[in-house]
Amino acid sequence: MINIIADTREWLKAKYGLPPNLTYLPRGTACSNAICQSDLLTVPDLALDERFADHAAVRDEPHFRFYCGMPLINPEGYALGTVCVFDFEPRELTFEQSESLRRLARQTMGHLELRRKLIELSGARESLEAEKSRADELLLNILPSTIADELKSGNQVEPRYHDSVTIMFTDFKGFTRFAEAAEPRTLVHDLNQYFSAFDDIIEHHSLEKLKTIGDAYMCAGGLPEENRTHPVDACRAALEIQEYMNRVNRQREKMRLLPWELRIGIHTGSVMAGVVGKKKFTYDIWGDAVNVAARMESNGEAGRIALSKSTYHRVKDQFECEHRGQVEAKNKGLLDMYFLNRINPEFSPN
Repeated sequence: MINIIADTREWLKAKYGLPPNLTYLPRGTACSNAICQSDLLTVPDLALDERFADHAAVRDEPHFRFYCGMPLINPEGYALGTVCVFDFEPRELTFEQSESLRRLARQTMGHLELRRKLIELSGARESLEAEKSRADELLLNILPSTIADELKSGNQVEPRYHDSVTIMFTDFKGFTRFAEAAEPRTLVHDLNQYFSAFDDIIEHHSLEKLKTIGDAYMCAGGLPEENRTHPVDACRAALEIQEYMNRVNRQREKMRLLPWELRIGIHTGSVMAGVVGKKKFTYDIWGDAVNVAARMESNGEAGRIALSKSTYHRVKDQFECEHRGQVEAKNKGLLDMYFLNRINPEFSPN
């Protein structure tokens, strides 16, 4: 039989000539002595050996008389069990028989080691797959899925020109003064709460988050996958963000806390998009359209959504807007600006 010996039991992993339902024996047979050896343990007559004469299986049924066992020693030097032979008659082994048992023990140990390595390899593969899955999830939190796939396959992302995207900027009016008066941990907690809500809203409207800088939040629609609905998507998302901040500020007012007054600016135009750098990858966009969207936000009013002329003409049939007039924008001169008030009733889901 081949057994693995534990603290209290000898587990039979393979056997011949023993009952099929016998799976273990209490520790204490001759195998418990053989496992402490470094080589073959041979007992020609168990009944005449004082170490084993009083064992129940020798003294009583089935009256074992002969034993020979070879310890199973792994490459690290630990004995795991034995390959052993019992007989009901005393006997002496020939040299060839002893060598055969040694070879069988080495083969058994080889199979056990192979099994162990296969289990370890399977565990390592599962761990690797889990780590890869976590890495992919982290990458998808940083980059759009198509950009992440391109980066993984080629270690770089080709910059792309998009002739029509809609860019949204938001920031909080008076944030610097607000930050000076607020406890830092509370400030970061509140920003995280608001930006996390923005993340959910823009994802629902198929926009792509690009980055946050301090209290500023930037996203865009129509990239990396092009679509025709991005101006409307951005306006719907902006209205939802505006309503969310209105609810937040009503709650803060009840608690006698200062409101977080949000400005939102939206512009539609062309950009270049891509990933730059070797570390801490960021998917970003460049072009004059980015500057115009930023000017729409910075020249807007707290609590309102400012649209550029370009975006207004793309959404005016679906949303109620008002012309604010021309505003002087830094480095851009006079720009037409519109305020987005609400979705037209015929297009409202309610």
